[in-house]
Amino acid sequence: MPFIPHTDDDVAAMLQAIGAPSIESLFDEIPAALRSGERAEIPPALSEQEITRLMRLRAQTDEQPACFIGAGAYDHYIPAAVWQIATRGEYYSAYTPYQAEASQGTLQVLYEFQSMMTALTALDASNTSLYDGATALAEALLMAVRANRRCKSKRVLMPRALHPLYRSTVRTIVEPQGLELVEVDFDAASGQTPVERCAALAGDQGVAAVVINQPNFFGVLETVDALTDWAHEQGALAVAVVNPLALALLTPPGEWGAAGADIACGEAQPFGMPLSSGGPYAGFLCCKQALVRQLPGRIVGRTLDADGKPGFTLTLQAREQHIRRSKATSNICTNQGLMVTAATIHLALLGAEGLEQVARACHANTLGLVERLCALPGVEPAFTGAIFHEQALRLPRAPREVLGRLAAEADVLGGFALGADYPELDDALLVCATEQRSEEEMRRYASALAEILEAG
Repeated sequence: MPFIPHTDDDVAAMLQAIGAPSIESLFDEIPAALRSGERAEIPPALSEQEITRLMRLRAQTDEQPACFIGAGAYDHYIPAAVWQIATRGEYYSAYTPYQAEASQGTLQVLYEFQSMMTALTALDASNTSLYDGATALAEALLMAVRANRRCKSKRVLMPRALHPLYRSTVRTIVEPQGLELVEVDFDAASGQTPVERCAALAGDQGVAAVVINQPNFFGVLETVDALTDWAHEQGALAVAVVNPLALALLTPPGEWGAAGADIACGEAQPFGMPLSSGGPYAGFLCCKQALVRQLPGRIVGRTLDADGKPGFTLTLQAREQHIRRSKATSNICTNQGLMVTAATIHLALLGAEGLEQVARACHANTLGLVERLCALPGVEPAFTGAIFHEQALRLPRAPREVLGRLAAEADVLGGFALGADYPELDDALLVCATEQRSEEEMRRYASALAEILEAG
């Protein structure tokens, strides 16, 4: 809560200066019917000491359930050093480098982030981040349609096995700008998006871009080589949506198929960002060198100054703040600088070997959890496709009811019910076990689920 130092005399002087009789009069354009009036449910004001005591008491009641929910936001271990460094004053309070070349520390961090993301994706260029993974995909599709000059169509194929919130966000942003989004259904047996279904929806006007996610929302690994090659055969750009942690084990987008994906994007939350009730997070966006002029946001470059010393500079920022709006690649006016700082520190601490160890631990834990749960009567995998660190399971009881009882009776957040977004999977639950989950927690989950299913 900020401290507001204005006295009654200060307020009176300011009102007099602007010619207003009261603060209330500043809001007289709001109709009376829309005003909330007095809020009787708000208790009397407390002193600072009383508020501190109340907050401590409430914090003590917070539980720490074992989290087996993934679905785009993952409970990974964050080394203590990450936020100890990220919250230092020079990082924590810095918003954006308006006097860019005077902010060498900030620019270096952003440059290191870009370098790490291009290394993970095997692509040539990266921007300094976007708001989150969903908006990063929307920007990637707008970018792909602009850049694909060989195709006059604005038709984009988007898999239905993509995160539902990503699909919703993309529609909100790109459809008013004239893009046609066509959803490609997944195979009911494997959970993958077959090339044949893409081909059936290509249409006579051609396709500007094809979205390929790895892994998909169900945790299933897609046949990315075949999908990328097919997209290029149609004259379309291949836009990859990836979990960056999975790239420690899987083939990077820049090496998919014969020529590699053209653009890669996703959510950087697995790198140093806590769940935090849904954010803030940071989206990343990478591309081939040929497309770099269409890349939205900022790009930091490394250079030499007049004395031959290394330094950093904002190399490209094709944003509406800097050039004519009709020529801008995006109306994005910021980047998630603090989140990117945390991600960069996190990646630097883990290194390539540490990142691979985390990815392997996540994969092993999920396989172990699934083996335990599928040993219970009526529990089975929803799909046959190989997975990374998430899997959809079919249950003999309604998933929402099961989840409620797991939370209430075993202090376990058991997963994500798929029925609301995929009616044909109304009996399915998406579970995830990151490196954070212990053997005891997985045993507790399996034991609690067994009791709930037996109780009927």
